[in-house]
Amino acid sequence: MSADTQILFTPVTTGALELPNRFVMAPLTRARAVGHLPNELMAEYYGQRASAGLIIAECTMVSPDTSAFGNDPGIYSDEQVEGWKKTTDAVHKAGGRIFLQIWHAGRAAHPLLNGGKEAVSASAVAIDDVVHTPQGKQPYTVPRELTVEEIQAIVQDFRKAAANAIKAGFDGVEIHGANGYLIDQFLRTSTNKRTDSYGGSLENRVRFLSEVLDAVTAEIGAGRVGLRLSPLNSFNSMSDDDPIAWTEYLARHINRFNLAYLHLMRADFFGVQKGDVVPLARDLYTGHLMVNMGYNADEAAALIQSGGADSVAFGTGFLANPDFPERVKAGAGFNTPDQNTFYTPGAEGYTDYPRLTA
Repeated sequence: MSADTQILFTPVTTGALELPNRFVMAPLTRARAVGHLPNELMAEYYGQRASAGLIIAECTMVSPDTSAFGNDPGIYSDEQVEGWKKTTDAVHKAGGRIFLQIWHAGRAAHPLLNGGKEAVSASAVAIDDVVHTPQGKQPYTVPRELTVEEIQAIVQDFRKAAANAIKAGFDGVEIHGANGYLIDQFLRTSTNKRTDSYGGSLENRVRFLSEVLDAVTAEIGAGRVGLRLSPLNSFNSMSDDDPIAWTEYLARHINRFNLAYLHLMRADFFGVQKGDVVPLARDLYTGHLMVNMGYNADEAAALIQSGGADSVAFGTGFLANPDFPERVKAGAGFNTPDQNTFYTPGAEGYTDYPRLTA
């Protein structure tokens, strides 16, 4: 371990949890939940990575028929709760801590992946892209604008999902408000064209997220709830008229919820939208700030050392290196992630990445 990265191995509190280090495993969709059921292979995968200070498990459906990937897991049924217990048991047995990212795909849920059920969103604006379906690549459909009554029902789906996650043994949940999925579709101007109390002003666009946060924190306690946001990310055809003002507003607004953490994605996958949002969030958000997107260990350590963040989430680092913190400590090399197996079934490129040998 170099002096430069030493701070990554110091403990930190995030809400109700004391983390033994600052390495967080970012939520990564891996499409191994056949039939939307968590399974033993997934338990092995997460258990292998329990040396992370915190694992955030992949985005998980709060409602049936809202799949965006085909074999993404759910947390809305008793069978799924039982399936997830295998994962939480494996992680806890290995000494780890794990949150579940709970999620509604909104307009990213294609009817061909969901028994023909139409996609829904804040407004009737489609993703300008194609999606892999059982009938090959297909364009995304124009979603139906949700009614106020339907919005309220989805809020309750998030509340129930959080309760189910705790029942399944998770230490908490992360609400997915990023990357162009349903909550983000309400938050940003490219997808929210509503004229009612859920559209227009920032205060109105944030209303759905606020209702979800109120419901989930009341259900399981604010200290077990995190939130992920991506003010700049254009993935899923997303943008906002003023992402800097958006970041300032959200960073201030969520202080009142006393969350375990804010998980902020610092950039745009495609480099379209630019801005320096991490310092803004650090100045205005009073809780634990977790950051993500392309950090290496040295950069992460320097940011934490400077007070710019409290922890850093690593994605492909953990995907390809089950012992990622140990490799950083040893100054060892890293396995190369195999993108061809990111979303394929089975153990290859999932649980077969080698660990360091003595």
